[in-house]
Amino acid sequence: MTPADGAAPAAVSAPKVPFKPLPQKGPDVTVERRADGSILVRSNHAPGEGPRSIAHLLQDKAKAHPDRPWMKQREPGHGPWRQVTYGEALRGAEGIAQWLLDRGLTGADSVMVLSSNSIEHALVMLGCYTAGVPVAPISPAYSLISSDHAKLRHCADVVRPKVVFAQSGAMFERAFQTLREVDPDLVFVTADGEGEGAIPLATLLATEPTAAVAAARETLGHETVAKYLFTSGSTGMPKGVPQTFGMMSATIAGGEGLRAEEADPDVIPQSLEWMPWSHISAGNISFNGVLWSGGTVHLDEGKPIPGMFETTIKNLYEVSPIVFGSAPIAFGMLAEAMERDPVLRASFFRNLRYMGYGGATLSNDVNERLQALAIAETGQRIPLTTMYGATETQGVTVTHWATEQVGLVGLPVPGVTIKLVPNGTKYEVRVKGPTVTTGYHNDPERTAAAFDEEGFYKLGDAAKFLDDNDPAQGMVFDGRVTEDFKLDSGTWVSVGTLRPDLVAACSPWVMDAVICGQDKPFIGALFWPSMAGMQTLAADEGPGTPLEKLTALLSEKLAAFNATAGGSSRRIGRFVIMTEPPSIDAGEITDKGYVNQRATLERRDALVQNIYANPPGAGVVTV
Repeated sequence: MTPADGAAPAAVSAPKVPFKPLPQKGPDVTVERRADGSILVRSNHAPGEGPRSIAHLLQDKAKAHPDRPWMKQREPGHGPWRQVTYGEALRGAEGIAQWLLDRGLTGADSVMVLSSNSIEHALVMLGCYTAGVPVAPISPAYSLISSDHAKLRHCADVVRPKVVFAQSGAMFERAFQTLREVDPDLVFVTADGEGEGAIPLATLLATEPTAAVAAARETLGHETVAKYLFTSGSTGMPKGVPQTFGMMSATIAGGEGLRAEEADPDVIPQSLEWMPWSHISAGNISFNGVLWSGGTVHLDEGKPIPGMFETTIKNLYEVSPIVFGSAPIAFGMLAEAMERDPVLRASFFRNLRYMGYGGATLSNDVNERLQALAIAETGQRIPLTTMYGATETQGVTVTHWATEQVGLVGLPVPGVTIKLVPNGTKYEVRVKGPTVTTGYHNDPERTAAAFDEEGFYKLGDAAKFLDDNDPAQGMVFDGRVTEDFKLDSGTWVSVGTLRPDLVAACSPWVMDAVICGQDKPFIGALFWPSMAGMQTLAADEGPGTPLEKLTALLSEKLAAFNATAGGSSRRIGRFVIMTEPPSIDAGEITDKGYVNQRATLERRDALVQNIYANPPGAGVVTV
């Protein structure tokens, strides 16, 4: 997870219709202001109870309701749903665990997963949990999109897997070959049984569990490493982060501490999940949350990008979730679809209690549209929550109350302490608690640098209270400390708040932007055009090429933005449109779509030089 980037939240302007009740406790915090200027923030709500391990949690839920569907996934081509029940999941996990134990794997080894979310991937993960063998889900982009497999090699070097799993042998054959070069003794398992020398997953699932599985499960506790997750690689090569069962349990316990009412045993929560399990939000928080609630998760093969979000829409005709979580861009696309289709609107809001967003700030415009749709369908506004954290920390703050504001990062999860440390004109966010990792795998140097003298993990982000006199209103993301820079006038530029505002101002014509201007007289911007926007301009019969039309539109929008921007810290002097898409190999963008400012500016230094040349270089536009 990444911070909810954006400017100070804007108030909701929808009619003050009551919110649908949010079954969570309201904000209640203790704030300690120290003499050195740092601020400690803690929730006054005590954590609830969490599981001993996720393997024990699976066992308990399978015993309680063995025939309840746990996970559903469509057959290829948007076919019918296939499913696995809680009882079947436990049996499959125990078979995989026995196979791993038979091969001699222990907690010192690992199983690497290359493919995206699937029932088979989930069973492999649970099998590893049950055997006490760490699982390492890797972003599929490192295998399928990368041309040099540098990040894949790096991840394999960090965790040294003994077994590699992928859904399709043919699809991942090139990645298999790369990994064979790293370790010729690797064992490959595929769901379809294809691939040179690959073992079919069915062989593992058919393995008869013995008493060794139960014995392995009984060795598990909060200190046991369950998996290795890799950071997004937005600031260099991905770092391997051990995830213990204690970290996962504490996240569940924190959520339980905010529960305002007991769960209805007659309600089976339904959810729809597209976000990748190679990241913390879906791989830990959502995955474990479904198990804890005894719910049913439907795997969504759609994504919030043109051409794929239609699949999500199709699924929402059939799946009416209790909670819907996604990136803000998906909320805008969803609002547009529901405004056209009352049938979709009715299905979406049928069981919905609240929506959760993360990764960026939800714009006030999208929020107002969603609230208008909710009011039209239910007569109430829908609460919007957000959680903030990182691979190293799980979720550490959450907006767990219905609020008129969008853009908050919330308040500390029960059991977690946030420390705000003065850093220039901002407060740097640090965190301590049972959800936080103890360090990076086999990387003592980076581990030492990641924590301060009190053991607080340094997130590298900045935050501030929405209201210093009333901290219970929550905190607001205030940019990344490492991205901010000064103009030659000494004026600070807050990249983390300016960039999303700029993208919003240029919507829907740009996908993202990069900000430059350190020690320069004005701010420059480099834009990636949006695919949908360029298609619209290409279809327009007016004069000029699509790029010329886009240039004119952005000039107009940026002039309007500058007119209300205030001082030089937010005014754009010149811009350029990038025609080459961001490179995942060069680290310009992660598979979740997060842009690496530093890597992009370094790789495209020639464009930056053109912006500040006199006269400006080719393609540079002065606003």
